[in-house]
Amino acid sequence: MQRSSAILFFLILFSIVTSCDSNQVFDDYKSVPGTWNKDEVVQFNFTAPDTTNTYNFFVNIRNNNDYKYSNLFLIVDLGFPHGKTITDTLEYKMAKPSGEFLGEGFNSIKENKLWYKEDFILSESGTYTVKIQQAMRENGKVNGVTNLDGITDVGFRIENTTIH
Repeated sequence: MQRSSAILFFLILFSIVTSCDSNQVFDDYKSVPGTWNKDEVVQFNFTAPDTTNTYNFFVNIRNNNDYKYSNLFLIVDLGFPHGKTITDTLEYKMAKPSGEFLGEGFNSIKENKLWYKEDFILSESGTYTVKIQQAMRENGKVNGVTNLDGITDVGFRIENTTIH
């Protein structure tokens, strides 16, 4: 009897968690094995759900205690179905001045949901491509950080801007 109660509890918990995320349109992660090389591009493909609604885009980053910086620079390319590309260089704060990592998480892994585009219209029908690259540099150095330690996963998320 106790096992069936535990299963029922987890089923109810799962349905609550998934129903609370009704604004999610797309959400995917790719693991970064050990270090994130500056030439490694993390890519996501998605199909425009609607060409008239607005959406919010997020880059999701999971990091562990091996991450030694207080910020993160990324180059993000958004490729449209008919060939147009928008390239953005983005900077995100990853830690407080005390060194404590920002983000959600109870153990050594922190997850950050970082704004990328707000109220964006996917104006073309078809498949879009998002490419994300790390672009970290150390102060006073010209060359970028070749291998970035401490990033475990890179994600991309799209949410409806209207509440469902």
